[in-house]
Amino acid sequence: MDTDRIFEEFPAPSYRGAQEQALRDIKAAFDDGNDVVLVRAPTGSGKSLLARAIAGCADEVDEVAPSEAASAYYTTPQVSQLDDVEGDDLLQDLSIIRGKNNYNCILPGETETPVDQAPCVRESGYDCSIQHRCPYFSDRAIASNRSIAAMTLAYFMQTAGSEVFRKRDVVVVDEAHGLAEWAEMYATVELSPETVPMWDDLKIPEMDGDVERAARFADSLQGTATRRKDDLLVETELTPEQAAERDRLQELISELGWFVKDYRDRDSATEWVVDQPDGEGSPANVKPMNPEKYLSHTVWERGNKFALLSATMLDKDAFCRGVGLDPSRVTLVDVPHTFPVEHRPLYDVTQGKMTFEHRDETIPKLARTIVQLMQRHPDEKGLVHCHSYAIQDRLREHLRDLGVGDRLRAHGKDDRDAELDVWKARRDPELFLSVKMEEALDLEGDLCRWQVLCKAPYLNTSDSRVAHRLEQGQWAWYYRAALRTVIQACGRVVRSPDDKGHTYVADSSLLDLFERARTDMPQWFAAQVDRMSEPTLPEISAREALAGMNGARANPSSSLSSHPSGSDDDDGDDGDDEGQRYGSRRRRSRKQGSEMADVWNHD
Repeated sequence: MDTDRIFEEFPAPSYRGAQEQALRDIKAAFDDGNDVVLVRAPTGSGKSLLARAIAGCADEVDEVAPSEAASAYYTTPQVSQLDDVEGDDLLQDLSIIRGKNNYNCILPGETETPVDQAPCVRESGYDCSIQHRCPYFSDRAIASNRSIAAMTLAYFMQTAGSEVFRKRDVVVVDEAHGLAEWAEMYATVELSPETVPMWDDLKIPEMDGDVERAARFADSLQGTATRRKDDLLVETELTPEQAAERDRLQELISELGWFVKDYRDRDSATEWVVDQPDGEGSPANVKPMNPEKYLSHTVWERGNKFALLSATMLDKDAFCRGVGLDPSRVTLVDVPHTFPVEHRPLYDVTQGKMTFEHRDETIPKLARTIVQLMQRHPDEKGLVHCHSYAIQDRLREHLRDLGVGDRLRAHGKDDRDAELDVWKARRDPELFLSVKMEEALDLEGDLCRWQVLCKAPYLNTSDSRVAHRLEQGQWAWYYRAALRTVIQACGRVVRSPDDKGHTYVADSSLLDLFERARTDMPQWFAAQVDRMSEPTLPEISAREALAGMNGARANPSSSLSSHPSGSDDDDGDDGDDEGQRYGSRRRRSRKQGSEMADVWNHD
């Protein structure tokens, strides 16, 4: 790695904010001998440009011996982030490769067929005469030979051990704060009718909480899957459905093999848990608690030097321990926030708790408050972070009853991206009721001027991994995870130094979170919390809330007044703000210090 190139590799014609100083600090961190550098850069600071400069420092093929690693990888867990990179004129030299199912075959009669179901994977010995023009194989060949190959984290991990994408000199991971969680998700073995092709022919034992029994079943299932896959391999031609089954079987065999081998390895640090809430005969998930070994194979063995970038890497040592890194060999570079704090205000409009047992009482109050916020922003687009589809449905119903349905837009699981695109393109000041859009969403300028956080985003305590960690007393980790999501959400509506966006805190559990996780807050976000005020809201009026729709305009100055203050999988046991499930805690005033503040840096 040649860090002397870091400034010339920066792709923009000039620096913005603290970018130049950030590059100096990153260079110094690598020059000090660190193999891994964490870069904590606030939303809007240009992390992708910093990432490109770092990747450009990788040794080139002609600079090292043939046996040594050269070039760089850029990877991110967010598909939308990779889309942004692909559309950025400053990052055109990043060669992007996606999974096969993102490309269609170009053979006559197959143009609607994904490449992972094309004739080349269905027919034994098929020799494609135009493979050199195949969009997937073409992109793969280009990416494998260019200086910087860009891909999603999922594809990057799946290609571990590949002869095409071998070890490189530098690996840059953007949006790296959730690396441990993503690794746990990718390493989870899901056993269900959707993931196990021969499910109906199996006898599924009772496995809930019994890892040994799960391992014995996995061992047996691996043999059954192998035999079924071998039967398909002897066929000279497969249907697209059979080809998909064969590939799924191969993935399943690999997943089961990894689990069984790791579980039987007495030296492995990985701890496994098994969820099967409906008992014998029902689906089950086998999950790793400690993904260090998985990350070692899929990430850390893939490069010489690593740069991990995020706005919300809140505790360096805890992050390092969670991903299997030695904190003493990792340096954190903090990039300051250069957006004026008055451009990103927080407002307290709390209406009570949004935990499951309090929701019936809180949601009607929250709906009325949102109508008042519509009046406060009559001609500006808004966003509500609903946390779950159950909350979204109930909130939309109450808002319709209050007479403001014409200003609402929402999405389901299947039309998420389509509805988001329509909302962004609309000129009317619609309010978008979103679910799980706290990250990787760029709403600069008039795309969105205000947003509501209607639920503290605590992790689901019915998840066995979450429950297990809380039973071990890892409350700091629990609060950090929620705070991280809140900070990410706050960054959706302020994307540049002269951009402005208002964020309204509607769940009183969020105030408690700000106390409990205070010591983990970046200084720039703590400044937002310290300036939080209670806005003056008008008397509720549906007519005024709809005043800006269909071309009508209202007085924009009215939107700025404030004064300082003195169950389905989306809606299960979704996080308890005060931890009643694991022991009650005394409710504290917002102005009191947390009685456990001195332990928040420990897991």
